[in-house]
Amino acid sequence: MIRLHHCAQSRSFRTLWLLHEMGLEFELVRHSLLSGELRDAAYLALSPAGRVPALEIDGQVLFESGAIAEYLCETRASPLWRAPGDPERADWLQWLHFAETIGQHLANLTQQHVVLYEDHMRSPTVMKLEARRLEKTLEVVERVVSRHDWMLEGGFSAVDTAIGYAALLGRRFLRFEGLPALARYLERIAARPAFRAARADDGPPELYTKPFYAVPDG
Repeated sequence: MIRLHHCAQSRSFRTLWLLHEMGLEFELVRHSLLSGELRDAAYLALSPAGRVPALEIDGQVLFESGAIAEYLCETRASPLWRAPGDPERADWLQWLHFAETIGQHLANLTQQHVVLYEDHMRSPTVMKLEARRLEKTLEVVERVVSRHDWMLEGGFSAVDTAIGYAALLGRRFLRFEGLPALARYLERIAARPAFRAARADDGPPELYTKPFYAVPDG
């Protein structure tokens, strides 16, 4: 039995998408980011930081999305993995964890634009700085996907569910006019049946109510 605890428009989408890409059967348990239920004792017993994803699998619970990706690929012998000894192993690990670097800037921008709901709480300086830092990380991805369709030359992998999610969310905060290869990468992602299935499962939007969050002037 595999059970995924998920919130719409959250990092747990990475796991949801990966489960669909791997063709695994799973139960989806939806939670709300706005209700406070992630702070309930029952949920904190699954994810001590009160975040998603939390994946119940093989008699245990995993609550870090990068670790979940590695564990799923390792234990289910997925072609989306690059096993030790594979020539692309180091790149697979590097890009999987680079998604967390991108995610930090996305989290900071989300905090400023969305979570801090009063204008006086926000810092235009922080917003500009984090937008620039996000842009620099996505420029790295731009260079990679300008050379081949996916993050690894050998083809689509679990890395793309992590980096792809980050790039998709990045579009909430950055215009992609200067990132044409990245824009085409997202078009390829959007065409994948597993991605479409995950989007259908994601649930009604709760967090991002605008298509784009511009850095304020001044």
